[in-house]
Amino acid sequence: MDLGVILPPERIAAMEARGDWAGKTTLDYLDATLARDPARTAVIAHDSETGSTTTLTYAELDRAARRIAHGLVALGIAPGDVVSFQLPNWWQFTALHLACIHAGAISNPLMPIFRARELRFMLGFAEAKLYVGPARFRGFDYPALMRDIAPELPQLKNCFYIGGGGAQSFERHFLDTPRADAPDILAARRSGANDVTQLLYTSGTTGQPKGVMHTANTMFACLTPIVQRFAMGAEDVIWMASPLAHQTGFMYGMMLPVMLGAPSVLHDIWAPAEAACSMARTGATFTMASTPFLADLADLPSLAEHDLSRFRIFLSAGAPIPRSLVERATARLGAHVLSGWGMTEIGCVTCCAPGDAAEKIFGTDGVALPGSAVKVVNEDGTEAPAGVEGLLKCRPNSLFAGYLKRPEAFGVDGDGWLDTGDYARMDADGYIRITGRAKDIIIRGGENIPVVEVEELLYRHPAVRECAVVAMPDARLGERGCAFVGLADGAALSFQEMAAHLRGHGMAVHYFPEKLVIRDALPRTPSGKIQKFVLREEAKAFTVDR
Repeated sequence: MDLGVILPPERIAAMEARGDWAGKTTLDYLDATLARDPARTAVIAHDSETGSTTTLTYAELDRAARRIAHGLVALGIAPGDVVSFQLPNWWQFTALHLACIHAGAISNPLMPIFRARELRFMLGFAEAKLYVGPARFRGFDYPALMRDIAPELPQLKNCFYIGGGGAQSFERHFLDTPRADAPDILAARRSGANDVTQLLYTSGTTGQPKGVMHTANTMFACLTPIVQRFAMGAEDVIWMASPLAHQTGFMYGMMLPVMLGAPSVLHDIWAPAEAACSMARTGATFTMASTPFLADLADLPSLAEHDLSRFRIFLSAGAPIPRSLVERATARLGAHVLSGWGMTEIGCVTCCAPGDAAEKIFGTDGVALPGSAVKVVNEDGTEAPAGVEGLLKCRPNSLFAGYLKRPEAFGVDGDGWLDTGDYARMDADGYIRITGRAKDIIIRGGENIPVVEVEELLYRHPAVRECAVVAMPDARLGERGCAFVGLADGAALSFQEMAAHLRGHGMAVHYFPEKLVIRDALPRTPSGKIQKFVLREEAKAFTVDR
């Protein structure tokens, strides 16, 4: 399969010469910890549905990853093949990614909320050879879903399920089947630092999500400056409830702990009271999550009952955080609550530091990390003066390696500047504040909602003549979707009917608009385009339909 990777030799040479790319993979960092302290705790994974907790040392994690890797090889997985896994924050997620590096395969994490519509495209476009999912999670039957869509995916040769039985049992094939370690087999396949090791889909303005490709070098180039800015080390405890199948969880909840040789504490279902308990019990020092996680934790009535004296940094990204929330959370958590900005394509590129002035911490999304640069430009491409809103561009050392099979979509100019699609202001000290987005997406709790996909399905309803989905502000999630709809003559549409229509087409519930507004006609420009800015202004006063 031609991935369409954009990673010219001159870029590799330049990054290595600058010292921005260390040439290490996650396995290299794992090997260092194994040599130093193999009995050190690697993963503490809590299963919310069973109430059980699994704790693995780095030696145990390594053994599991090697077993899984040999299982992949036995199934014919070759270097460069895509292995897709749709898993919650379970320890097997980490072991699977490490196994993929051993086998030279590409990890393709998929959010557990995805259903038939999303999976048909994502698995098919990636030509995934193997799929791993839960037998059941939050009451959903994943094997039944895959039985329905697997016949449409000729490249998909095998499906396995964690907690399942029979021939498709993940445990039976990968963990319980004795295999010789055969280190030479894995050594010959092991991914290098410039090989594509992660394929992660992101939704934008188009009807189809784009597959972001990363290497170990591009991802660790983002993590190294974070470690330096926050003075992190093996004594830290990384606590993670953000999905590992999201870039936040993948980089900062899975890769970062292995890089540090530190424990990662994984939670699969968000529950604020349980989170505070776990953070106190495990001595958590760092987490990264979007605004809803921060708001829920800061507003937890029983928060003061938990000893969070070791907790020192909550890095929040995914959407601008209200200043009042940062101030309130800082006071209640007794920790540094810091804003950051980034994208799936580049990781976190700007953030504040614990020693920054209060006005920076409470009122900005930070300054560029070492090795990266950001600028705000006017429509004509000239740099905007301090304090003036413009289009945000960035030139990070963590720039991704292109979109799967879509090299033409790589929006980087000849000087290496990426057009982010976000609007921002920059102050005289280089700190930015995100002010809006040029992309036609909604960010709900740090997750992108692909507006075009939702609108396309709404247009399929016989009652819908015209529609537009825009963001309406929400105190907890940042934004929720609001659907403005013009109806066909004599037609009617209720909120429940709209939801049933989207559900019937296999769309993830997370993407559903949460308010329906019926209009005789939607505002349009003289050329006939719907004026979404008018609808966004109107939606600012709305609340969610129930």
